[in-house]
Amino acid sequence: MSATVQSVIDSGSTGVVIDVECHLSNGLPSIIIVGLANKAVDEAKERLRGAFTNAELKLPKKRITVNLAPADIPKDSTSFDLAIATAILIAGSQTSQALGDNTLMVGELALNGSVRPVRGIIGKLLAGRELGFDTFYIPYGNARQALLVPNITIIPVQNIRDVYLHLNNTVSLKSIATNNGTTGRAKSSPGDSTSSDFKYVVGQHRAKRALEIAAAGSHNVLLNGPPGTGKSMLAKALPTILPALSPEEMLEVTHIHSLASKQYDVIIHNRPFRSPHHSASDISIIGGGQYPRPGEISLAHRGILFLDELPEFGRATIEALRQPLEDKIISVARARDSLVFPAHFILVATANPCPCGYYGTSHECSCMPHQITNYQRKLSGPIIDRIDMYVDVDEVVHAKLLTSDDQESSAEIADRVVLARARQSERFQTTTKTNSDMTNQDLKKIGLLSSEAQELLNQAASRLQISARHYMKSIKVARTIADLEGSETITPGHMAEALQYRKRNVSF
Repeated sequence: MSATVQSVIDSGSTGVVIDVECHLSNGLPSIIIVGLANKAVDEAKERLRGAFTNAELKLPKKRITVNLAPADIPKDSTSFDLAIATAILIAGSQTSQALGDNTLMVGELALNGSVRPVRGIIGKLLAGRELGFDTFYIPYGNARQALLVPNITIIPVQNIRDVYLHLNNTVSLKSIATNNGTTGRAKSSPGDSTSSDFKYVVGQHRAKRALEIAAAGSHNVLLNGPPGTGKSMLAKALPTILPALSPEEMLEVTHIHSLASKQYDVIIHNRPFRSPHHSASDISIIGGGQYPRPGEISLAHRGILFLDELPEFGRATIEALRQPLEDKIISVARARDSLVFPAHFILVATANPCPCGYYGTSHECSCMPHQITNYQRKLSGPIIDRIDMYVDVDEVVHAKLLTSDDQESSAEIADRVVLARARQSERFQTTTKTNSDMTNQDLKKIGLLSSEAQELLNQAASRLQISARHYMKSIKVARTIADLEGSETITPGHMAEALQYRKRNVSF
């Protein structure tokens, strides 16, 4: 007597379908699980015994052998419990019907027979859908997140006995078609935060303009200046001018956060703002661990990664930014596995001119020359070259701090950002691609660079010794400036402004 039920296992940000094969044979009553399963999976034997007893189901008094195929892939998830229990019921002829075609089962069993939610349900559903499965039995606690995945049918399960009754046509479980996917509530609008608003930042018009461009085109920014000039305040106000997450982006972000936490029923509606401390470990920022999980780099996906005092972070952490800044992904290679997590974020970093922070300002600097040199060398050339925009944040005149002069609010800036993003969506035919994602081929085809602007860029590149990478980044920034003004072509004025945000050949 045998039966097979399909389940799925996480593999980074994707998944692999697993065949849960159950065979009943004569012998001493026992449960044996094979297929390169770890302790968490092997302990399912005890959960099954308790769940069957408390759900008033009969556990066959046979030798029960469960194989998780393919057997050469490590299994480290408790999400196979529901599939194993169902396979035992079908193999023991305790059901009048088998599961339908193209059906997957995911869920962890409690000792009382209830089905607990599992980590990373969205990735499991997406992996199954891509492989042709369209019906999924999932824990009731995962249903809210599962509704984000379009074009599938989910069957929420609260107890293993519900599956038993369903497969015996006694009580039918409710199936839900997700259609185009639902978020469960209306999207948040841009600029809806009142805790941080650009109107509360006195002065710093150049920095505000740079952050508006960064928000419109998803460009990375380095804010440099002495302490107390509002660098952190500016960075924390940036989320208020970003457009709301699209349904596709909401799906991606919610999935990544569910992999890293136990918030199985939470939907991420707003763009993430991650601000790790400079003393955080490399693994917590990059990702990884014994059982690899996303780090802060990936948790900032489709949002903002704010690294305050970037030179104070460890050298390995700073250099690890090279891949996500260029490729929008982070590869986590370990001895037991190699995974890839998405890491498409806007980097907002801050830095001081020197360790004390006052080199080159009106205040007296207390640093020795070699301290200033060592501090500046903490950021390597390749990292600086990958940052699109470099902005000096000037000191604020004290007399202006308590004035109520008219400052542009985040809502007003957000309106321009949304229009610029709309132009990019129309150009690229997708809501997830922005100007910062353009390839060299895209720039040649749709950069729409006027001959005068190109001549200006070529002259600047020659005189200022701009690298090839930053040459192309300057075009991307200029393209965003043009989108903010509603211009189809990049004019010399747009290019001149973009070149103002380059890295100077002086001490920062």
